[in-house]
Amino acid sequence: MEFIIAPLRYEFFLRGLMAAILTGSLCGVIGVFIVLRGMSYIGHGLSHAVFGGAVVSYLINLNFYVGAGFWGFISALLIKRITKTKKIGADAAIGIITTASFALGVALISRVRRFTRNLEAALFGNILGVTVEDLYVIAGVLIISFITIFLLYKELLFTTFDKETAEVFGVDTDRVDTFFSLILAAAIIASMQVIGVTLIAAALVIPAITARLLTDSFHKMIILSLILGMLTAIAGMYASYYLNAASGATIVLVATLLFSIVIGVTEITKIRRKKRVSVF
Repeated sequence: MEFIIAPLRYEFFLRGLMAAILTGSLCGVIGVFIVLRGMSYIGHGLSHAVFGGAVVSYLINLNFYVGAGFWGFISALLIKRITKTKKIGADAAIGIITTASFALGVALISRVRRFTRNLEAALFGNILGVTVEDLYVIAGVLIISFITIFLLYKELLFTTFDKETAEVFGVDTDRVDTFFSLILAAAIIASMQVIGVTLIAAALVIPAITARLLTDSFHKMIILSLILGMLTAIAGMYASYYLNAASGATIVLVATLLFSIVIGVTEITKIRRKKRVSVF
């Protein structure tokens, strides 16, 4: 029990643990839609776009969440607008907008050199530096995201699995996609302080993919992904404390380890089933 209780005596660890659990839950649920929509790259791309907004907001002394939020929302809407033309693929649109935004951030850092000390936190996260304000923001995004998903659940489900048919049945897929893009951008902004730009995509995708290996049911996949996001966040935080390593990195590594175990067990199970079938 001392192993579990010891880190909880520190306030910074408690705040970090709460932030990790909230972020893990948020990324776990949203990650399901990202994986099933084949949008894994957009999480990586939007996080890089938000980095540019974070640097700009820092340089003009604007609140991080205001600056990065505005930047992230605009980037998400631009990507959606460009891909709507049908002439440019989603991967190309994401690549152009997000890399340009990230490059702007890097250029400003190299020019001004006032953001350098915060660069590591922005790229890899600073979960032990989470403030009460950060917890309120993450909790707020979590609540708003869950309410939006609940209210648009049928439309999101229909659009995720068969967008063309959804349009035939009168679903406003553009509106659904816009809401989802804004939720994703908000989730990335809220998670940036915890996980960091370079690791957000992994936090979004790995729990969802692991859950997909465990079930074919959409409803169960959402619940499993949420639970896995929370559990890997908790285990990653403790691993970070005892290994004295970056929290964001340990959370992702724990999630990757769990994924590796699940896919290994799944493959072994498939091989055994094939052997049984061949015997009969």
